[in-house]
Amino acid sequence: MYDLIVRRARIADERCDIGVQGGRIAAIAPEIPEAGAREVSAEGRMASAPFIESHIHLDTTLTAGEPKWNESGTLFEGIETWALRKASLTREDVMRRATRLLRWHAAQGVLHVRSHVDTTDPNLTAVKALLEVRETLKDLVDVQLVAFPQEGLLSYPNGVELLEEALRMGVDVVGAIPHYELTRDLGAESVKVAFRLAAQYDRPIDAHCDETDDPQSRFLEEMAAEAIRQGLGSRVTASHTTAFGSYDDAYAFKLMGFLRRAQINFVANPLVNITLQGRMDTYPKRRGLTRVKELWQNGLNVSLGYDDVMDPWYSLGTGNMLQPAHMAVHACQMTGRSEVMACYDMVTTNAARTLGIEERYGLAVGQPADFIIVDAEDKWDAIRRLAATTLVVKGGRVVAETTAARTTLLGEAVSFSRE
Repeated sequence: MYDLIVRRARIADERCDIGVQGGRIAAIAPEIPEAGAREVSAEGRMASAPFIESHIHLDTTLTAGEPKWNESGTLFEGIETWALRKASLTREDVMRRATRLLRWHAAQGVLHVRSHVDTTDPNLTAVKALLEVRETLKDLVDVQLVAFPQEGLLSYPNGVELLEEALRMGVDVVGAIPHYELTRDLGAESVKVAFRLAAQYDRPIDAHCDETDDPQSRFLEEMAAEAIRQGLGSRVTASHTTAFGSYDDAYAFKLMGFLRRAQINFVANPLVNITLQGRMDTYPKRRGLTRVKELWQNGLNVSLGYDDVMDPWYSLGTGNMLQPAHMAVHACQMTGRSEVMACYDMVTTNAARTLGIEERYGLAVGQPADFIIVDAEDKWDAIRRLAATTLVVKGGRVVAETTAARTTLLGEAVSFSRE
């Protein structure tokens, strides 16, 4: 007897049953004749590996309007506002807000999360709180933490020492923010320091890089050069890189060749960066995004993050990963069928590569029984309709169920499918 059987799920246009035993996927077949201790019908909906949030800030979430609203909508007012809010942080405050968002994540099928946590705080209050949340919720959501020097690694007093302390405490990933250092030279040096700490503590790197419209902000080349020199490749992630969208094409073409050699990961945050960037432009306004489509076309690993949910940088959001995927389809002009489906991969399989978890991720026999049922026919349909996740299985246990919306018009059921 299986612990759980999800019947009549759609996998690659085929109807399949999924059998779970001992916390792992034990069978995927057109029909499983045995019984399950619990059986659930997917009713023909799509089965998928779970969504992955590859770039979020759990320590800042759900603070929009505290102590003031970001009226300019700029990145820099957001940083200034967070500096004010950070002064009142407590362990209980951070834990309460982060736990609430992670529960939202899990309810919507997001079972892996990489969160940046601010280390430019002499007390490391948020670091301590999120380490505790990571442990408390480990049976619901797998959380990776990035030591993120929000106010600068070299420009904030004792910035290096604080980040290093966070790594000793158990934070998973080394962060940086070179474009926010006081000078260009300090920014370049901060990249080298981040790589040195990553080697020293055997951690991957995920840096906020060139999150600006300034075409002279070119720290991505610094990251690529270090990755090539040290052969780190897939252990390095460049988040945002919005200046890449403002580089002249001659430089961008040259840089793309270096990036193909480096084989680092990229995380774009289309919901937030299309909002924050381009604020100094009149018209035409830049999209404020990295070259997502071109990076993907060049075979580089690109994933998508939400970045912020209801905080000083972005006052909206729920954590539903189909929303950044949907925005990427539009803002990055990825409207071809294969391109739309690639945007779905950017919040699932590509994101697993970014987090370095691909070996234990996926909808396949033998893998951990972490999967979801989405009220859609396929990836394209899921993004088109921002489809609800109706079933979430974590470790072989059903942890969330959602009733899909049903609409009637003049007494007749309305379907939003093409047929």
